[in-house]
Amino acid sequence: MPIKGLKAGVLLSLFASIIIALIAALHLYIAWFEMFAWTSRGPKVFRQFPKDLFEPTKALAANQGLYNAFLAVGLIWPFMIEDPIWQQNIALMFLAFVVAAGVFGALTASRKILYVQAIPAGIAILLLFLKI
Repeated sequence: MPIKGLKAGVLLSLFASIIIALIAALHLYIAWFEMFAWTSRGPKVFRQFPKDLFEPTKALAANQGLYNAFLAVGLIWPFMIEDPIWQQNIALMFLAFVVAAGVFGALTASRKILYVQAIPAGIAILLLFLKI
């Protein structure tokens, strides 16, 4: 049944694409923050973390940032794939990585990570499966 002139699958695909793009943008921001702004903006964002530890942990944060950049690139990649099956497979794989990282982060660092990363990625996965 068409929804305002669009098939339901197309609408779900559009919603999934928007969520995936937003998650990719979030991971690009996190990558930039951890790789390039850890010592300058980090103390303002992570006030509970002792200020004298930002410089010694700069390399660790940059390493985390690189992994977030990999997630972002992996989420952007499906937008460049023409084959719809492979597009969905790659999107699902990287969304699953985001869910895993988000759950692990929620368990080990901050519960907020679950809501900011894992749940939106889970919603995108659900939307991708519903369009089938």
